[in-house]
Amino acid sequence: MSLAHSSIADTASNGGTNADRAYEIVRERLVMLDIRPGEPINDDRLAEELGFGRTPVREALKRLERERLVVAYPRRGTFATAVDMTDLADISEIRKQLEPTAAARAARTASQDARSRLSALADEIAEISDNEDPRDVLRKDVRVHREIYRASGNPHLEDILVSLDAHATRIWCLFLDRLPDVASHVREHADLLRAIVDGDEDTAAALTLAHVAGFEKAIRDLL
Repeated sequence: MSLAHSSIADTASNGGTNADRAYEIVRERLVMLDIRPGEPINDDRLAEELGFGRTPVREALKRLERERLVVAYPRRGTFATAVDMTDLADISEIRKQLEPTAAARAARTASQDARSRLSALADEIAEISDNEDPRDVLRKDVRVHREIYRASGNPHLEDILVSLDAHATRIWCLFLDRLPDVASHVREHADLLRAIVDGDEDTAAALTLAHVAGFEKAIRDLL
């Protein structure tokens, strides 16, 4: 199941509105660069394509603008934001602080249901093949991060990290065809997930920090 389909299913099961569904679909396209940086977004055409009215789509775009994934200009329209490589250091600085906090908190406080989900996800991640489509691998990476944020049980921390991870993923997508060992990078999450399931806060935090630092280094090596 793709990230978009997973998000829509979660939204639907929680009684999400059309605006919520539009948000999840468009956000997926922006994060995975299916809507390219700088590309115009026509809300009327998008509403027709998605089968929603203009109002839900416009509400979704306003939400995405707050997350700095789109930008609206008076009399010009709405556009996907650029992927600014100067943001890499700023994003990494915050993630290095907050990602280990979320992982450690998940290890400490996650419910048994959450631990069961993370355990099953660890088994799935460990089976990622080197030949798997890099975009599918990257979607699994996003899913891992979201599940950890969710398991942390702190909705404010979750919101911040979901937003930061979206921008980090856009950077990753920009270099995806040049990045080596994407599959092995994401497979690292299996050990992290198992540390959380086992309640090992220190290991979960350390593995998370190494993962975030490794992401930054892999990108910088290509610049």
